[in-house]
Amino acid sequence: MLLRKKPRLSFWQLWNMSFGYVGIQFGFALQNANVSRIFETLGAKVDEIPILWIAGPVSGLLVQPVIGYLSDKTWNRLGRRKPYFLIGAILASLALLVMPNSPVLWFAAGMLWIMDASINVTMEPMRAFVGDMLPDEQRTTGFAVQTFFIGASSVIGSLLPYLLTNWFHLANTAPEGVVPDSVKWSFYLGGGVYLLAVLWTIFSTKEYSPEEQEAFHAKSNEAGQPDLVVELDAKKYTFAGAGLLLGGLIFSLIIRLLAWDKGLYILSFGASFYGVLQLVAAARYTAGKKQGLVELVQDLNNMPGPMRQLALAQMFTWFALFAFFIYSTAAVTSYHFGSSDPKSAAYNLGANWVGVLMSVYNGVAALVAFLLPVLAKRTSRVMTHQICLVIGGLGLGSMYFFHDPQLLIVSMIGLGIAWASLLTMPYAILSSVVPYRKMGVYMGMFNFFIVIPQILAAALLGLLVRTVFHGHTIYALALGGVSMIAAAGLMLRVKDERKEI
Repeated sequence: MLLRKKPRLSFWQLWNMSFGYVGIQFGFALQNANVSRIFETLGAKVDEIPILWIAGPVSGLLVQPVIGYLSDKTWNRLGRRKPYFLIGAILASLALLVMPNSPVLWFAAGMLWIMDASINVTMEPMRAFVGDMLPDEQRTTGFAVQTFFIGASSVIGSLLPYLLTNWFHLANTAPEGVVPDSVKWSFYLGGGVYLLAVLWTIFSTKEYSPEEQEAFHAKSNEAGQPDLVVELDAKKYTFAGAGLLLGGLIFSLIIRLLAWDKGLYILSFGASFYGVLQLVAAARYTAGKKQGLVELVQDLNNMPGPMRQLALAQMFTWFALFAFFIYSTAAVTSYHFGSSDPKSAAYNLGANWVGVLMSVYNGVAALVAFLLPVLAKRTSRVMTHQICLVIGGLGLGSMYFFHDPQLLIVSMIGLGIAWASLLTMPYAILSSVVPYRKMGVYMGMFNFFIVIPQILAAALLGLLVRTVFHGHTIYALALGGVSMIAAAGLMLRVKDERKEI
């Protein structure tokens, strides 16, 4: 087989292959800035919001590894990753059209599940796409371009209700139980942008064929060889699975007997669910079936070293961010605007300001994105990420000390710097060390360390706000700042195995 090297892509090729993130982030920006507002409009109490948000992380936990596994093994006329771009874009666009018209709270919670799962179907292959298309030395820049699109499109997506209210004079208030027109039309526009942006990437970028990928990776031990044989210790996995299943059930019983917060059932369910997966994988392996679930479970237990090292830092970082996503609206409207009533003008003014703040931190991320490869080349990717996380933690924590809503822009500048690094550096490190044939599944599994802390946050923050913080949601944001600074400390453990940027 003729040895080939992946060609470096031009700026406009990088632009085209990442442009789909404009649509993806329109969806996430609208979700992050407005879903808590929709829930409160439909009657949710403040301490109920975290458990309603649980749909997002649970769908990511299940969807991304499966889509990654499937896309690793897909090749058809449309390509390897692009079929999943298209399916996810169609479903997510439809969900964005329906979400703001939810008639009752349970329906809105269900639509969040569908919307988040659909966005994940598009997003996971987009991460692997960079690893597929770029040579190793260009991947940090490739993820930085994605970060630019994420930040820039989030500015507009987060600002949409504010712009539609102040520039186009759409109603920003509505009768009790009805979502304002400014929010509804923001979701309608977001659905259209989502589909069009993903179609741009699909039609403007040609994927490398399996034969070309084999030629690019001919030096590796895998090149030209069949998929690695899966070897699994069925007895070990059976005992581990039974232990997790039993542990989850016992924890559920303790929660019930001690009348702890019901949100904690999510943790017991997660342990039991993974226990069942281990048991099923062991049974399938014993029966001679070594594909599918067996591969997924074995891959998870054989993660590359840097991926394991990044995991804990990711978990602390995303715990902080999920605290912000859940409670930014409630904290800003009550702590900075003095109202917790979704029908009041002050509340809706504060809710619109949250959209402005989210646009600020995303705008900062877009600007900082192209500075990160330069800083990483002068220092290291690990140190760059550490510096950014410390700045982000200070920014998030400062929301407690700033009482003037205008000063929260300073807080968002710090958070935006951390956000830019979080979307770039961990993925650049990871894409350099995982096997190219498993790029999709490992990118999907890396999402575990995003959604597990989100599940923890959803299970614990409601309890903390109600009992320890006495309903003051601003303390949840301060806790998030501490968690992000702790993540910076945990990055000291990470060894970036790639020698050159």
